[in-house]
Amino acid sequence: MDAIELLLTRQSDSNLSFPGPSPTQLEIIKKAALKVPDHGGLTPFRFITVEEEGRDKLGEIYYQAALKEQQEQRIIDRAKALPQRAPMLIIAVSPYQEHPKVPRIEQIQSAGCSVLAMQQAAFAQGLSGVWRTGYFAQSPEVKKQLGLDEKDEIVGYLYLGTPTVQCTKPVRHKPEDFFSSL
Repeated sequence: MDAIELLLTRQSDSNLSFPGPSPTQLEIIKKAALKVPDHGGLTPFRFITVEEEGRDKLGEIYYQAALKEQQEQRIIDRAKALPQRAPMLIIAVSPYQEHPKVPRIEQIQSAGCSVLAMQQAAFAQGLSGVWRTGYFAQSPEVKKQLGLDEKDEIVGYLYLGTPTVQCTKPVRHKPEDFFSSL
């Protein structure tokens, strides 16, 4: 798959199954994550890979956080199952670093670029994925249980696996609806 084809056909897919990325595919995904814009060379991103029994551990972290933070029953009931939606997850974190020229938002954006780069690398290798956030990306208890600092941002959970259906999504947006000239 060439770069233009990748950029114009990449899509999110939440219907994922086994197998997840092989060690060779995962190495390419990891390398892609590190090739993103990075003002000041701060590398404002860290990653936690979650697979096998790690998915159960993450589900338990979600469950305990939802209980402790008194979330609605629907969130509590779903907590343990959420990490089971794909064979692998990569948790992308932006650990904020005080810097006179690189504001917090730019550091978070760089980490966000790494998630897109990883998803594109997976897609280019015949895998698929979906980037999720939601309550568990904002939960102080989840951050604590993952060993993160309260100022760190969980930019997202990248679910990776093999697509279960080959369904090309229709083009929804036209460039002329989003771009203008000055």
